[in-house]
Amino acid sequence: MIGRRKRKQTAPVPKRRKHKQPVPVPKRRTHKSTAAVVTGVGEYSSPACLMHEIDAGQGSLGVPGVRIKRIYEEPGQADGFRVLVDRLWPRGIKKETAAIDAWMRELAPSTELRKWFSHDPLRWTEFRRRYLRELKEHADALKTLRQRAQRQPVTLLYAAKDVDINHAVVLQQAIKQVARHVPVMTGGRAS
Repeated sequence: MIGRRKRKQTAPVPKRRKHKQPVPVPKRRTHKSTAAVVTGVGEYSSPACLMHEIDAGQGSLGVPGVRIKRIYEEPGQADGFRVLVDRLWPRGIKKETAAIDAWMRELAPSTELRKWFSHDPLRWTEFRRRYLRELKEHADALKTLRQRAQRQPVTLLYAAKDVDINHAVVLQQAIKQVARHVPVMTGGRAS
């Protein structure tokens, strides 16, 4: 057996798995008796339900109000007037492609408050209290934003990763408290 080479022992090659099929996205369609856009996710049982939700400010069908949205999400027609409410420009976003109508730095938390908060959920309650106190100093800017929200949809843009614990949520609620009749929407839905 001289001159014969030993074969390297290799592990058996696992069979390839088939890729999972993508989940079908519901097609957009319109309700027969109204011109409102309805997705397959939250269909309405009747046109009366649709009108009830629009009256309550819960629809994202062009009803003026205040929405919040991450600036990294694609701009949409329902966004209306897009306002960046961060003190610092978001990383990785070009000013040419940001599609913002205004940058209201003065409505962002102060640098000291932002650094103290550091998006710590345990500090959220105290952050809200301190930030609302800071917002009282900028009542004119809030009033301007509130008046615009009565005429057209306003989208507050922020860069924070957490969609539930950030200053835009507090700002949205502050605008809602000032004007009870302006619907407040989160991600296309009212809250």
